[in-house]
Amino acid sequence: KMVDPTLAEMGKNLNEAMKMLEDNQRKVEEENEKKYARKDIPGPLQGSGQDMVSILQLVQNLMHGEEEEETSQAYRLQNVGEQGHMALLGHSLAAYISVLDRERLRKLTTRILSDTTLWLCRLFRYENGSAYYHEDDREGLLKICRLVIHTRYEDYTVEGFNALYTKQPVIYISSAARTGLGQALCNQLGLPLSCMCRVPCNTMFGSQHQMDVALLDRLIKDDVESGKLPLLLVANAGTPGAGHTDKLGRLKELCEQYNMWLHVEGVNLATLALGYVSSSVLAATKCDSMTLTLGSWLGLPAVPAVTLYRHEDPSLSLAAGLTSSQPVEKLRALPLWLSLQYLGHDGIVERIKHASQLSQRLLENLKNLDFIKTSVEDELSSPVVVFKFFREYSNRDQTSHAAPASTIQHPIISNERHIYDTFNQWLGEQLAQLVPASGVDVVELEDEGTCVRFSPLMTSAVLGTEIQDVDQLVDCLKMKIPVLISTLQLREEFEQEVRRTVGLLYVEDLSWPGLGVVRYNYHSDGKNDDKQEKELEKINTELLKKLNELESDLTFSLGPEFGGQKNCVYIGMVTEDLDVSELVETIAATGREIEENSRLLENMTEVVRKGIQEAQLQLQKANEERLLEEGVLRQIPVVGSVLNWFSPFQASPKGRTFNLTAGSLESTESTYVSKAQGTGTTPPPTPTSNLAKQRLPGQKIFKRSVRSSDALSETSSVSHCDDLEKTDQRPLTLSRGQEQGPLETEKTEEQKEAAQPTKTDAEDIQSDRSPHDYTKVEEQESQR
Repeated sequence: KMVDPTLAEMGKNLNEAMKMLEDNQRKVEEENEKKYARKDIPGPLQGSGQDMVSILQLVQNLMHGEEEEETSQAYRLQNVGEQGHMALLGHSLAAYISVLDRERLRKLTTRILSDTTLWLCRLFRYENGSAYYHEDDREGLLKICRLVIHTRYEDYTVEGFNALYTKQPVIYISSAARTGLGQALCNQLGLPLSCMCRVPCNTMFGSQHQMDVALLDRLIKDDVESGKLPLLLVANAGTPGAGHTDKLGRLKELCEQYNMWLHVEGVNLATLALGYVSSSVLAATKCDSMTLTLGSWLGLPAVPAVTLYRHEDPSLSLAAGLTSSQPVEKLRALPLWLSLQYLGHDGIVERIKHASQLSQRLLENLKNLDFIKTSVEDELSSPVVVFKFFREYSNRDQTSHAAPASTIQHPIISNERHIYDTFNQWLGEQLAQLVPASGVDVVELEDEGTCVRFSPLMTSAVLGTEIQDVDQLVDCLKMKIPVLISTLQLREEFEQEVRRTVGLLYVEDLSWPGLGVVRYNYHSDGKNDDKQEKELEKINTELLKKLNELESDLTFSLGPEFGGQKNCVYIGMVTEDLDVSELVETIAATGREIEENSRLLENMTEVVRKGIQEAQLQLQKANEERLLEEGVLRQIPVVGSVLNWFSPFQASPKGRTFNLTAGSLESTESTYVSKAQGTGTTPPPTPTSNLAKQRLPGQKIFKRSVRSSDALSETSSVSHCDDLEKTDQRPLTLSRGQEQGPLETEKTEEQKEAAQPTKTDAEDIQSDRSPHDYTKVEEQESQR
């Protein structure tokens, strides 16, 4: 059978365009053009037009953007696949089909819409349903609300909002629903926020993410008694945060009792396509409407969301906007129609089943890990896995944390939860960075706090998550748990060590995932606040630089970019073999050294300035004395030269040198005599820490060489060795003192013998010079 040439050309052009857009190997010339292109500034439209290759090249440059955006975008494009190309082809076909004549367009759109609706209703066990296809996933619920308003208020079509005065409508949503959903519905429907009622979740029995049915019943009764009209209930089959399912069976009974509409949404609705479905999710097939997001479940780009509903009056559906008389509106289902045919029933079920197996694999592995607490609705099968790091207290810890006064307990509990939220935030970010194909993210829950969420139904089809990615995720989690435990245990010890150390200030920052925050306190000598603040910033910045230069496994930084403390050193995660006392001592010693060097520079500046002034005065005085010694005749140019030739005036040059170590002026006569510059006073040796430890080969700084279990035996052996060294210390010192004299005598004689030839050679050189040479030397010295 012949294919329409236009359709064949369209498919060919789409394939070529996709290959060009997915090609990340760009040439150097293209990179240079992109570098200097003003892609962010709108430019004029070219009069001659551009070819297709140039336009696609521009689209490619706009898609990839900067270098840091290339990796994530390219990674996402690699997993579009053939089924994604079919969905993209649907948008091109929709534009082409829209130019057909009206009768052909009507028949074609009716067939596409009816096929897609039938397939979805059978696939997700929703009998006798109609479908509405929309781009925004909230738009379907919005149209359903309008349909219910038209159904319950018969005069709404004629009177509009005046019909709502008699009985104010009420829409009930769960407190675990999407953020801003209720406000968005009220804004679009033109209703006041008082028409939206948030139903709390369970607090005593059942899941804390499920809607409290008994409380909902009381709220509905109160609204009926106050003259309001219960209109619609929005339930969840998989809450946005934890993925729990409301008790849809009981909620449906309650809605039938009060003649309310039940709408269900959530990621767990995807499991309706599987052979085995839990009873809680299966109850969603009896609801009045549901919203399906097939794009994320099946990895299909640019496909619409679908809202399935049951209603008998097509005129009201048309008035609410759920159906349209325009054939072009029905072409929204075309990309989904093509993709569903390409995947087939088995392919769709296999993708959803694969995602469920991934979550089940992770849930089984998490059960065997200590210090990991899961929050799932069903331990046997849960499409969404939420877990967090949590360390149970021992009996002793519980006793120590127990306090008779409630005012003492609350800050401890609050700080503890804040710390765990910070650590779990860090854990989620690390896992997402180490295993990007897993698709894990961080979620904030009301009761559990910060948790890590794994929802393969929303990410696996797009990211291409496999079983080995889940295993890699578990391996990374096993590596991070000891680090979290060690850091959590050493935080208190680090705080105590810092508070005991003079010159250091412990800064409490509960939002920092690490060992802690420390600041070196600068001891100001009557300086103003601005100068003291600058000096403090300078010292702590230099301290951070010095600490990063050390060969250690620790991470030192200035903290978060926003919200962090100023002029502090933030220490990251640590391991169990960290020597906290050595770390704190090193920080304090390094800070003191930087402060002393800073003060030394300030004092040296003043000393050098005064030394220069003193040197100028002494040199001026020396010049005056030299003039008196030489006489007036030697200062006359011609007469002085003749006089110096007949009677040379021998005077040693006198200068001044500034000794930085001693801070004093010295004469340069010894320099001219010995022909070498003296070293001056030897500076005192740099003091070293008394607690510096001898390290084993390959052992890094801040690491303990033995475990705590062997510390006692090693301490006793070290103390015994110290006693032996103290016993032998005195004879060893005497022997060294006896040998010191002969050694110094020999060195002094060798230095004299070495200096004697130097002096002789200098005399020979001076004897070879002529009187005329001496005259030149004297003139140069006088000019100097």
